[in-house]
Amino acid sequence: MFGFFKKKDKKEDVMSKEITLHAVCDGEIVRIEDVEDQVFAQKMMGDGFAIKPSQSEIFSPVNGTIHNIFPTKHAFGITAGELEILLHMGIDTVSLEGKPFESVAKENDSVTPDTQLSKVNFEALEEAGKDNVMIIIFTNGSEVIDEFELTASGQVSQGQEIGRVVLR
Repeated sequence: MFGFFKKKDKKEDVMSKEITLHAVCDGEIVRIEDVEDQVFAQKMMGDGFAIKPSQSEIFSPVNGTIHNIFPTKHAFGITAGELEILLHMGIDTVSLEGKPFESVAKENDSVTPDTQLSKVNFEALEEAGKDNVMIIIFTNGSEVIDEFELTASGQVSQGQEIGRVVLR
């Protein structure tokens, strides 16, 4: 009658459309435009960000569900609500056939920023001449994102809240 419940429901709906982003590892935040791969830097796969890691354990950037682990273990597909996220470990690492990557999580696992997804052998990446940057891309962002904001820069710690995405 007075709309109290309707207003509350609308507020809850807005809150559920905000996804908090977390650092997948200790390291330094890199703008997506500064990643040393033109496909990612030019946002051909979507907007996002990257972290130059200083630790080999890689965690989930969001609360969500793993919907895909690439056969070469170099990338994870994660969903958070309607948002589809690609966590791509390193640049041009598919050619390494999974050797530097040890998946800890499994497909269909529910994950949080405290959930370790993978362990990466940085020495193997270096020996192969590969960049070890961790890239987080919103693959369907142009369809579902209303707002994307990174609130941190420079050095970050694994699990640290570093930004947010607001869905339409």
